[in-house]
Amino acid sequence: MTQTDIIRIRQSVNRHIGSKIKISANKGRQKFVITEGIIKEAYPNLFLVEIISHKEEERTFPKMVSFSYQDIITKDVRMMLCS
Repeated sequence: MTQTDIIRIRQSVNRHIGSKIKISANKGRQKFVITEGIIKEAYPNLFLVEIISHKEEERTFPKMVSFSYQDIITKDVRMMLCS
């Protein structure tokens, strides 16, 4: 992991603020959670994603999660743009 890798990922996330993405997050012990969200904000060390809930009872409050750019480099988080 180099500083240029982090800069490249940060720039890519900044370009896609407001875009809908599919997220696969490593929860440990070979367990992954897959969900959809929208990139809301990006900061120097992390970015925020608003999770899109498909369950009626969870739609009242938006759920925000944060990820670091290192999570993407280490492949603990994988993201793909939705069409």
